[in-house]
Amino acid sequence: MSYTVITEDILSRIKAIAGANAVFTDKDDLENYSHDETEDLRFYPQVVVKPQTPEQVSELMKLANAHHIAVTPRGGGTGLSGGALPIHGGLLIAMEKFNQILEIDEQNLQATVEPGVITEVFINAAAEKGLLYPVDPASKGSCFIGGNVSHGSGGPRVVKYGTIREYILNMQVVLPNGEIIWTGANTLKYASGYNLTQLMIGSEGTLGIVTKIVVKLVPKPMFDLLLLASFQTDEDACKAVSAIFRAGIIPSALEFMERKGMEWVMEHDDISFDLKPEVTSFLLIEVDGSNQDVLSTDCERINEVLEQHHCTEVLFADTSTQKEELWRMRRTMAVSVKSNSVYKEEDTVVPRAALPQLLKGIKAIGAKFGFESVCYGHAGDGNLHVNIIKANMSDDAWNNELKHGIREIFELTVALGGTLSGEHGIGLVQKDYMPLKFSEVNLNLMRGIKQVFDPNGILNPGKIF
Repeated sequence: MSYTVITEDILSRIKAIAGANAVFTDKDDLENYSHDETEDLRFYPQVVVKPQTPEQVSELMKLANAHHIAVTPRGGGTGLSGGALPIHGGLLIAMEKFNQILEIDEQNLQATVEPGVITEVFINAAAEKGLLYPVDPASKGSCFIGGNVSHGSGGPRVVKYGTIREYILNMQVVLPNGEIIWTGANTLKYASGYNLTQLMIGSEGTLGIVTKIVVKLVPKPMFDLLLLASFQTDEDACKAVSAIFRAGIIPSALEFMERKGMEWVMEHDDISFDLKPEVTSFLLIEVDGSNQDVLSTDCERINEVLEQHHCTEVLFADTSTQKEELWRMRRTMAVSVKSNSVYKEEDTVVPRAALPQLLKGIKAIGAKFGFESVCYGHAGDGNLHVNIIKANMSDDAWNNELKHGIREIFELTVALGGTLSGEHGIGLVQKDYMPLKFSEVNLNLMRGIKQVFDPNGILNPGKIF
């Protein structure tokens, strides 16, 4: 599909809508918006605009729709699926000025925020009022809530609290034709026709541009305990994950980390840690609640399960500093891996009991195609991030053969009852694999939804399908 190039006349109208100081066309200004955190891909928009009000976004969309201009919405630029890449050039709408926490309603345990609010800033603001917003992806210090909504983000605490889908009550959205709607209601229950709020979550900016978000909050737990368990085999670690739940414990986080990832974190971040030579993998396990005695009993039961699965050592974090250090090792793992090698990251998810088979299969596929992998992720909900490392692979194999290996990883994931992405989204780089999971009937239903919302196909084109 071809799109209209932005002319000087259209550019002047964009400036009239948003203000000349909010419109950027110089190559240096466009550089930051030509990429996100997806590999080393670069696509330059023709124009970047930074609106400040829903009405400005509305007028921009009306203009783009009338002239058939491709529009790419962008949040914090931390995405890993290429969802914010302006692959058709055109107009990029950066939402960074929508950065206000409009209200925290302590009576109803909800808040209204703009999409450009940094996730960690909101988490901290809620915590100051004794409330918890539990959606905390690894990039929480820089990602935007709007981007989290667009990709259906999760993070470590999904295992107990659920994904972002559980916490979005209502949204103000600008549609591709410029109309402004609210998707639902600020209520905990919703049985009033199709749930447009849930449809928007995970739609990756292809159906509308979110300008306000009503978020559900929960009381902040008073206590949390954290432990790090070591294993001599990946299989033992993965089998222990399901066993912890079968023992009646629901951790607030349960993360898996491979030894190589730990080694690279220690090297990249200069973290001191006693990494025993026989250890191959780790589980980082957190429990939280309002009764410390109950949490201690939960940890004792977890320890029993770990021993049954040949855990070699359990390290309890005794202080807040130790907790922060252990979490820092997990949260910086992606950055540490990226600093060591050219890589591709896949975001697989399976039923948690299938994790041992998934991990074993990934290693076998790597041996077949000649690539190394570093795996870590949210084991408690079966979400494994697979970092494929170029290492000694030839450029030819990396560019031409690796895609077949990735396809086999996704085929295995689907065969185990899983799907292509747990929280990173499909975006640009995974769209070719969609038929592995979805039939043509499924895909046509999705295309039909896109057609209803965006008949001219101008909003974030080239993504998902």
